Amino acid sequence: MHRRTVLKGALAASALPSVVRAQGRDLTVVSWGGAYQDAQREVYFRPFQQATRTRLLEETWDGGIGVLRSRIASGANTWDVVQVESEELLIGADEGLFEPMDWAAIGGRDAYIPEAVNDHGVGAILYSFIIAYDRARMATGPTNWADFFDTARFPGKRGMRKGPKTTLEMALMADGVPPAQVYQLLGTPAGVDRAFRKLDGMKADIAWFERGSQPPQWLAAGEVALTVAYNGRISAANATDGRNFAIVWTNNIFTLDSWVIMKGSPNKARALEFLKFVGQPEIQATLPPKIPYGVTAKGVNERLPAELLANLPTAPQNIASALQLSDRFWLDNLDRLTQRFNTWVSR
Repeated sequence: MHRRTVLKGALAASALPSVVRAQGRDLTVVSWGGAYQDAQREVYFRPFQQATRTRLLEETWDGGIGVLRSRIASGANTWDVVQVESEELLIGADEGLFEPMDWAAIGGRDAYIPEAVNDHGVGAILYSFIIAYDRARMATGPTNWADFFDTARFPGKRGMRKGPKTTLEMALMADGVPPAQVYQLLGTPAGVDRAFRKLDGMKADIAWFERGSQPPQWLAAGEVALTVAYNGRISAANATDGRNFAIVWTNNIFTLDSWVIMKGSPNKARALEFLKFVGQPEIQATLPPKIPYGVTAKGVNERLPAELLANLPTAPQNIASALQLSDRFWLDNLDRLTQRFNTWVSR
């Protein structure tokens, strides 16, 4: 996953004086490490410690529902608040790994965008799968998925994520299916057939990527003309590498990471205090300038410069036509569709 440049087992503590708590251990918050957690430390973790005069411990992880299962099963879990991907939220909630979210304690459901609200978690960030191209090589680029699949108008290789998830959704939207109807259609044999037929039309022009770092590298090298990419990777290439990559937001596919509280946490009250703090719009508004992810509190957009907001999944014009990735659909269908996808790729 593109956000997981992780120091395994890393544990960081603030240099601030600690307050000894009756619970016997400090609040432990777990995230993805790397540049993302560096930004969280600056805008969330240290300010929370300063505001509450308490100590917060950090850990990093690589994800995976099995890690969370084993921690709860051991009876010796030391994690309190964990950032999870949307699939982990869904499975963990079903399996009782997380505390129910006390929405009243963190500002109320109405304080957040609807997509961030779950009975067992609160959305932390949004990121999107978008179309990208290099303006230095292509003066006029595509405007939607139909254009992306049109190799006559826009010749050249296409970078796509290797796997059926997101790929089939893009194929159906390229074939004219409105986002609101994608999963209903994809849940039928006819819809799956239709998606693969659309992919057939440009199969010879697809380069399959397996790491989030590959699309911007391929664009920079001219190895692909157009590519699917994580929006943050493209924004980062423009900001740090001086690239002039365009992002096409039409019908982008977005998903969320969420904060959860581990079941049985002795620090539940402080965990909720932390979530309330990082859920404030004035606090969340300090994250996107550090790293280009959308955040989830209502009222953040008004606090961001227009040029910054335009490159976030949560900008009104970007989310208006977007499709939210359906984790429930993929939990039910991933094995079956992966088998078909792998057979199709190998033919």
